[in-house]
This record gives sequence, C-alpha cells and structure tokens, in this order.
Amino acid sequence: MNLFLNYLVVTALLALVLLPAGLGIARDRRIDRQLRDAARREAEPTETESRGGFSREPRTVGPAQCPLLS
Repeated sequence: MNLFLNYLVVTALLALVLLPAGLGIARDRRIDRQLRDAARREAEPTETESRGGFSREPRTVGPAQCPLLS
C-alpha cells in the first residue's frame, strides 16, 4: 500500500509540473489555428469578387484610407 501511495504522489506531482506546459501548448495551437483560418479567409476571393460584381454592403473608409485626409 505504501508503494502505491508513493507512485500516486509522484504521478500527481508530475501532473502538476506538466499542466502549465500542456495548457501553453494548447493555447499556442489554438492561436496558430485562428491565424491560419484568418489568412485563408483573407486569401480566398468572395463570391462577388469572383464574378466581377459589386457587393451591396457598404464599405467604410477609415481616416488612413481616405484620400482627402492624407
């Protein structure tokens, strides 16, 4: 019984040490996946751009893109 408790304590300590590293790796993978999805969405043309038409939704122009303010 004493040997089992020793193994249990070592396993619990190992889990406590590896938990932050595992959470960090999972977080990095999630961020990489989000960046990859965003880049993929940016690269593929929308339906209206591929047909050569105009979209009906209004585009807002920020101050850095406005030719009168630059």
